[in-house]
Amino acid sequence: MPRILLAEDDEIMRISVYDRLKQFGWHVDQAENGLDAAKLLDKRDYHLVISDIRMPGLDGMKLLEKIKKHSPETDVIIMTAYGSINDALDCLRKGASDYILKPFDLDDLIIRSSRFLDIQSVKARCAFLEANAQVTDRGLIGNSPSMQQIYSIIDQAAPTNATILITGESGTGKELAARAIHKASLRKSKPFVSINCAAIPDGLMESEMFGHERGAFTGADQMRKGRFELADHGTLLLDELGDLPGPLQAKLLRVLQEGAFERVGGTRTIRVDVRVLACTSKDLQKEVAEGRFRQDLLFRLKVIPIVMPPLREHKEDIHDLCIHFLKEFSSSPNRPFSLSPEALACLTAYSFPGNARELRNLMERASVLCSGPIITPSDLPTELCSQNGEPDVGFSLAKNMAIAEQACLKKALTHCNGNRTETAALLGISRKNLWEKMKNHGME
Repeated sequence: MPRILLAEDDEIMRISVYDRLKQFGWHVDQAENGLDAAKLLDKRDYHLVISDIRMPGLDGMKLLEKIKKHSPETDVIIMTAYGSINDALDCLRKGASDYILKPFDLDDLIIRSSRFLDIQSVKARCAFLEANAQVTDRGLIGNSPSMQQIYSIIDQAAPTNATILITGESGTGKELAARAIHKASLRKSKPFVSINCAAIPDGLMESEMFGHERGAFTGADQMRKGRFELADHGTLLLDELGDLPGPLQAKLLRVLQEGAFERVGGTRTIRVDVRVLACTSKDLQKEVAEGRFRQDLLFRLKVIPIVMPPLREHKEDIHDLCIHFLKEFSSSPNRPFSLSPEALACLTAYSFPGNARELRNLMERASVLCSGPIITPSDLPTELCSQNGEPDVGFSLAKNMAIAEQACLKKALTHCNGNRTETAALLGISRKNLWEKMKNHGME
């Protein structure tokens, strides 16, 4: 909700403008002089300030200078009953967004205020989209040697039409790698279509891939194009390909070799120009050995193999990944969460069986549960932090309570910048009690 500060020493004028602004659902604070307005500006940020130019204590021009120094994004409308061209120019030179002469029509003020708030909303939206576009363009996060090797393969393979098989554990970013390949390819302006072979029932998979004609089966009341047709001249990602049913593997092999297929229930051969990328978390060589996957299809897919490394093999990227995820979950793009060194140490010591996806979920949880802008070990799961050199105390209630108490003390001391008096007040105990607890935990 837009926040507006109204500074006006004339009570009747202030109440009139305040009531009109409130009618539009805006949050409005009012100040009867410049000093009160300055105090409110020190407590919170405002999208718009509407101020009289002459007020007791601190006039509008001084208030304008203060606003532009500490919050240059805030728009300021100056009101005055002593207007002249020189006054208007002076206000605009010093950073005012607009200048309005008393007496004025309240509708005129509302129109001007709405315009500035709308412009701010558009600017914020553009900045958000630009930031997201930059993240999306990059896709993959990390500068470790193993990730640099992935980038090198993508840079070399993306401009070609070669089929690429991307393998790796669940959560390692296989789909992100596929999207990065598409964006770096000559087909980047064409469709990128994805189909999850594990999420669609076997009976519907053929129709999803190749489409169907009207009347092909019960419920097929109209012709429908499949994913291969939708991806014509673009890229098709076959996600979790290891779960593709055996009968469809032969049809997929034909499409890869000839670029042709028939819709379900149809006889007309349809030709497409599609680049196929495949992802799987299964060991396809093992699947071939056990008869669940065609070896010739594996050869055809594995023209260029990419193996996404598990997070435990490039832990040096954890910090960059955390920063990326915390920006994503931050409620304010200009004030993202940060990660304390202790929390980073806990994360680095963890093995991450769920890889980057698990790390993302941990950062989402921490961003919701944390009490401040800095993520600390107390914001992370207890079992995760116990990996960081802390002994496993089993189910001993006393020992687990001692660990929890120590974590609480550390968090409170950090929050109060080490001030023991404030920490004791925050915890609801005496300063002597705090000192005794710190001594017991070796925190002197």
